[in-house]
Formats: sequence, C-alpha cells, structure tokens
Amino acid sequence: MSIYKLANKDKWFGRSSKQQLYLHEKVKFSNLKEYDLQSEQKTFALLGYGSDEGVKRNLGRTGAALGPDAIRIQLGKMPNHLEEEVELIDFGNLECANNNLNELQQNLTSAVTSLLSKKTVPIILGGSHDLAYGHYNGLAQHLPKGKKLGIINFDAHFDLRSNTNGNNSGTPFYQIALEEEAKNKTIKYMALGIRKDANTKNLFEFAESRKVNYLLQNHFDINYLEHVQLLLIQFMEDVDYIYITIDLDGFSSAYAPGVSAASPMGFSPDIVLESLKLIIESEKLLGLDVAELNPKYDIDNQTAKLAASLIHYAIHKI
Repeated sequence: MSIYKLANKDKWFGRSSKQQLYLHEKVKFSNLKEYDLQSEQKTFALLGYGSDEGVKRNLGRTGAALGPDAIRIQLGKMPNHLEEEVELIDFGNLECANNNLNELQQNLTSAVTSLLSKKTVPIILGGSHDLAYGHYNGLAQHLPKGKKLGIINFDAHFDLRSNTNGNNSGTPFYQIALEEEAKNKTIKYMALGIRKDANTKNLFEFAESRKVNYLLQNHFDINYLEHVQLLLIQFMEDVDYIYITIDLDGFSSAYAPGVSAASPMGFSPDIVLESLKLIIESEKLLGLDVAELNPKYDIDNQTAKLAASLIHYAIHKI
C-alpha cells in the first residue's frame, strides 16, 4: 500500500487575527477515509502527492517529495478572501511506498474520485508530474458516460514519453493517450509553453499523430494574449470538463528556480494567470494540480510562493 499521512497542522501558520484574515486560520483538516460531508457549499480539497519517484526514474533531480508541505507553508500566510461559507480542507499527503509508483497513482485516482463524489474541488499539490496520470483517471472515472474531459497542461514538456520501462514523470499523457485509444477514444490534450530544447523530435511526432494541441513557449506570452485566448476557447468548446495541470518547470527559472528541471527559457506568471482566468470563467474546471516543486533547489522560497500564489488565485476565482 502507498502511505497516507494526515495533514501536519504545523505547516499552516502566519499572522494571527480574530477574523480569519489569513488562510492558515481558514483551513480545516480531515481524513480521506472518514470525510463524508456532501455539502452544497463550495469546498476545496487539498491533497499532497509527496513523491519524487517518477522524477528519479526520469533521471531528474530529486526533492519534489517535499513540495506539498512547502506549498502549504506559503499558502497559509496568504490573505483569505473566501466567502465565509466556502470550505478549504487539507486532507494530508499520499506518499510512495517501496518505490511502487503504480500503486501510488492508483490510490490517487481513488482519492480524487472519492473527493469528487463528496462535491469537493480537488487541488493536488506535487510532487512529481506522474501525479497527472492518477489525477486524470480520478476525474475521468467520476464523469457521466459520454462526457469529454480535456487536459490543459502548462509545461515545457509534453510528458508523452513511452512507459515501456515503467511509469515516470515524463509518461503520464502517453499512458492516458494509449488507454483512451484502447477505449476507441482520443486524448483531448492541450500543452502550453512547449520548448523545442526540452522535447525530442519523436515526442513532437507523437503529439502530432495524436492531434495534441500545443503552443510553443515563444508564443505562450502575454504579447500574444488574444491568440492564446482564441486557442483556449476553441479547445474548451470541444470538451465538457477541464483538468488543469501546472508543471512549475515550465516557468522561467527567474520565477521558478526550485523545480526538478529548471531552465531560464520558460514562460512567465502573467500569461498563466490570464489563461487560468479564462478557463475558470468557462465553468468547466473539474480539478487542478501544481507539480514539480523542488524545495531543495528553491531560492528564498520563490518557487513555493509562486505555486501558492497560483492556487490562491484559482480558489478565489472558482
């Protein structure tokens, strides 16, 4: 079995008030196995994916297992603008046991499906990007028959590598693509921020053979906002629900030095925030995750603050 750890309340701290002015005062804590509330009120469910096994297998630099708690520490210090009736619940972390990544991904799938059945919005904190496979399947299994789930991945990499030698942080969308094909379906996948210096020729060929919608990093920029918005609108019109996954290594290392695969050639936060705004306004968002935070290489918690700010933005827009 993968390891399930309850939330560490000590990771939530900051300035104190008597009016829940900060998120560390707003957050509540629960157990995946016991939580059974099915409220009509909006509820955000935070769940950590405390593993970097997939990064290790993909020959990246390890440390992302520490990512979820680093995000919590920064998120808790941020101001709370949520309505009083909105719930923010921390469900703790799933972790990898005995290097069994497949089992961890399966358990994430089960957890996400369970959280959705209880009418929460899952927000997964990573953790290596292999979390995308488990998160997507959890969302997909919850959908009514015939409904289409689209993936929007903010990333420098396609993550369409073959899993012939096992699952890793570079294989999640390859796995999804093949499993969809086995059901006579086609993966609905958009990748924003793709870099030619970070993907081999055969990955581009595989993406094109599966009709993946992608935008290169040099055009995923605020100066091309109208073009980006048009592509997003066209993609979203073809699906019923959206799964957002944000790989922090897609950002320039000027903004995100603390990731598994840093590069100065990435995108900036402004275009991501504008994209999130448009996606959220579509009212099709089903689940969100932020992946690949590696605190071992962070500078002044800059990347953790970026991850927390993205989540802060999303929960106040949804």
